[in-house]
Amino acid sequence: MPVTKDVQLGDGVKIFHPELVNLYGCQIGDGTTIGPFVEIQHDVVIGARCKISSHSFICRGVTLEDEVFIGHGAKFVNDLTPRATTIDGSLQNAVDWQLATTHICKRASIGTNATILGNLNVGENAMIGAGAVVTRDVPANSIVAGVPARIIGYVDEVEAVELEQVG
Repeated sequence: MPVTKDVQLGDGVKIFHPELVNLYGCQIGDGTTIGPFVEIQHDVVIGARCKISSHSFICRGVTLEDEVFIGHGAKFVNDLTPRATTIDGSLQNAVDWQLATTHICKRASIGTNATILGNLNVGENAMIGAGAVVTRDVPANSIVAGVPARIIGYVDEVEAVELEQVG
């Protein structure tokens, strides 16, 4: 599992076990850390100072802004109607499906084993609970959990203000 030559690595990127990741055609921002057994596909953009924990899958069509946390085993989905074959039984290829993009805003946190469907946005400072299945947009500063994910609270306003002052 390689880090291919077309990967753009920012300054100070730390890949803890480069022999145990699969990164190709992606862009990784300054100071980001990547754990083992992570796959990041082509055309993914990851901002600065993000943390990508082990066993995560970040597929084409995903953009992470700065300071995003991705918990262990988090998965992204970029095909909302997956099929192996077309109606005539031939294997699907790139022209047989539509890319569903996902945008994760600054300082959002995605918990362990969360699944994030495509065609949605996760707002700034939002928190997604472990094991959640996110099927729609997550507002800034909200905390979501469950299947499907629902708002269960909000990030403390004082914490959100302090984060803004730091950034």
